[in-house]
Amino acid sequence: MDHDSRHSVSVAGVIVDDQARALLIQRRDNGHWEAPGGVLETNEDILSGLKREVREETGLEVEPELLTGVYKNMERGIVALVFRCRRTGGSPVTTDESRAFRWVTAGEIDSLATPAFAVRVLDALNSDGKAAIRQHDGVQLISSDS
Repeated sequence: MDHDSRHSVSVAGVIVDDQARALLIQRRDNGHWEAPGGVLETNEDILSGLKREVREETGLEVEPELLTGVYKNMERGIVALVFRCRRTGGSPVTTDESRAFRWVTAGEIDSLATPAFAVRVLDALNSDGKAAIRQHDGVQLISSDS
């Protein structure tokens, strides 16, 4: 297989509280506001990787409730699986990977996150049980040809 044709798989957890707010983190590496998550390790199953990434970036223990979207970064070949989650333990803290966190309503997300990452949170908050399938260039959504 041509190395350039490989994809990586990432996971993200949209943690929703009892006030219908989602937890966003501000990443230390690029300053962007996003749902916590990251790349799965090769030997790691999807849900274990999701729980690990959320714990590493927020200090929270979570339980995934629903797969709310599949997103592909067309520029970098990253496929992201996004889950709506509920907190089962811990309190949000900054970590080596996150420099801030914030609980936000659906109306606040667009002012903090780029469109490619805001839509993931909005899809999780507004999910009707069917996962969204979208693609983007790392910042903007790209419409589907189908």
